[in-house]
Amino acid sequence: MVDTPVADTETLPVAEVEATLAQLGPAVHLDHCVIHVSDWDRATAFYRDVIGAEVIPVGAGVAYRFGGVQLNVHGPGKTVEPLARKPVMPGGSDLCFRWSGPIEGAVAHLAAHGVEVELGPVERQGAAGAGLSVYFRDPDGSVIEFITYPEP
Repeated sequence: MVDTPVADTETLPVAEVEATLAQLGPAVHLDHCVIHVSDWDRATAFYRDVIGAEVIPVGAGVAYRFGGVQLNVHGPGKTVEPLARKPVMPGGSDLCFRWSGPIEGAVAHLAAHGVEVELGPVERQGAAGAGLSVYFRDPDGSVIEFITYPEP
């Protein structure tokens, strides 16, 4: 069995967490960020099949959801406002996804999808501390990283 990426966050209905949120007060969490793609179908196949995204139709385009975090996608034929002063171009992103399981599972998963590992496994620091990472590219050339962390 090949390991598949699993999000470590989930989105819960507000009603389920309202009391807890009131006690905690305001908090800031990453909700979404934006990537730019040159080909909707090619990018969607990659992010769905290789990264494990849930594809969410949004107007003339899509977004890629990973549990409680989302990548909004800009691409051909989609006009969005406001834009960054220097909008990222296709191939200009650098994203890291947590892989659930050993790094060897991530390497096998990528190989099964015909995706070449460009670097790794190498030691890196991520949001949960020290881990092992492999680097590869999406169809536009953006750097994508899978990171794993040691079992507690």
